[in-house]
Amino acid sequence: MEITAFDLAQRFIGVREIAGQASNPLILSMLKLDDDWPEGDEVPWCSAFINYICWLLRLPRSKSLRARSWLDVGRMISLNELEPRYDIIILKRGQNPTSGHVGFYAGSSNGFLVHDFIPILGGNQSDSVKVSMFETKDILGARRLYQ
Repeated sequence: MEITAFDLAQRFIGVREIAGQASNPLILSMLKLDDDWPEGDEVPWCSAFINYICWLLRLPRSKSLRARSWLDVGRMISLNELEPRYDIIILKRGQNPTSGHVGFYAGSSNGFLVHDFIPILGGNQSDSVKVSMFETKDILGARRLYQ
């Protein structure tokens, strides 16, 4: 049986930050895999989550905590080529040209984007791992990690 990165990522749904001084040790582990500076879980960790899942499956990864670093990983694909469970989406976040968000394309029931939104499974979505809807206008790119 083939397990995809999306399949594995689903197992982490519900993992969340711990409010206050304490930090979730799993999220800290994800962050520390690629950088030493994070001291707590209240930092952007979407890229750390994707890197962790890819590390577990020996897939290509960015090895960076920057979401936009994923624009250079895998093979660029168009939105028409998106396949649920196999592709990642990189989005802009706010007005800062260096900020972003990254997550796994979660698909839709009819195989098409729902109006102007796209479902993404990722970390640091409302401080947890979950599926959330994001505006398609914020998409910077889509990448396929599998050959």
